Amino acid sequence: MKSPSLQIGNQLFNWGARTYVMGILNITPDSFSGDGLMSSGDILEQAVRQAGYFLRHHVDILDVGGESTRPGSQIVSADEELTRVIPVIQALRKNFPDAIISIDTYKAKVAEEGFKAGAHILNDVWALRADPELASVAKKFNVPVILMHNRSNPASVEVRENLGNAYSGSEYEDLIEDVKCELLTSVDIAKKAGIEESHIVLDPGIGFGKKREHNLELINRLGEVRALGYPVLLGPSRKSFIGFTLDLPADERVEGTAAAIAVGITRGADIIRVHDVKEMTRVAKMTDAIVRF
Repeated sequence: MKSPSLQIGNQLFNWGARTYVMGILNITPDSFSGDGLMSSGDILEQAVRQAGYFLRHHVDILDVGGESTRPGSQIVSADEELTRVIPVIQALRKNFPDAIISIDTYKAKVAEEGFKAGAHILNDVWALRADPELASVAKKFNVPVILMHNRSNPASVEVRENLGNAYSGSEYEDLIEDVKCELLTSVDIAKKAGIEESHIVLDPGIGFGKKREHNLELINRLGEVRALGYPVLLGPSRKSFIGFTLDLPADERVEGTAAAIAVGITRGADIIRVHDVKEMTRVAKMTDAIVRF
């Protein structure tokens, strides 16, 4: 491992000691999972309430995102994204001054304002490849970066009634080797920008440019990504590969998510990114008790 621990804000993350939990705060009207906080009511009030619930159930990171990444979703301008997420980050900092906040964005402008508002971590679904200025912004603020593998193609989206959308056109010569190679390309971008290796976390990108079978294989072979030496984040929560496997809509995927997370932890996941925080912190704690003794 490149580094056995990482200080983020006032919290020390000891990789391998336990599984850390990231709770999802979608500041969007069109989240695939139906939990977008712009759907109704006062956004700031809802965000603070949901964050408080997450923290009471022992979440380690609050992940704030202002653009849906579901297959077929519409791109949001940087200005619109700023309008959505900056007031939320400010409200979270005010109400929960010790909370660790990540900003889920691939835009340098949004990231910079997010860090100024109090975010501690960059969570980039395009792994520093969408905006050439983003790596230098992360370096400037000396924040950890989560680099996610992504081969999403808006032209290759499969739609199934009640089960949501999924990417269907991605092909791999060798799934695990391709994912590892492309993640290491992003690691190289980060290092060339001056980002420390100890500040890098990898995410195999479950659901992003991958078919159902790809996602299942990635989770089962996650240890091969972990063997690259960087902490790994796993984000299978409520995703369509679970729905396609179990023939269930997004709001009935808690058990499938739990299974994916438990197996992922046994394969080396360090952080899990989830919607159902109460249930998944329990899954993580129980799995840790079995495999991290």
